[in-house]
Amino acid sequence: MDIQQIIGIAAGVLTGTSMLPQLVKLIKEKKADAISPVMLIILICGLALWTWYGVMLNDLPIILTNAFSLLVNVTMLTLRQVYSSKKKS
Repeated sequence: MDIQQIIGIAAGVLTGTSMLPQLVKLIKEKKADAISPVMLIILICGLALWTWYGVMLNDLPIILTNAFSLLVNVTMLTLRQVYSSKKKS
């Protein structure tokens, strides 16, 4: 493994885990009013494209880190919808 791969993996791991504190907070507080659904949708689209790009290149670090980020952000969007609709009830 060369330095470029190490930097790429480190960047992917940091980017992929960056939303975990927000997700944990969302789960604990069950409040999602401050989270923009438009931002999440745009981010999800970008992550899906990065994952697809990684598949086309057959680059496992790109695939795994972006697929993980995609999962975290889809979960955030889903919980935002769930917690927003509970508030309306």
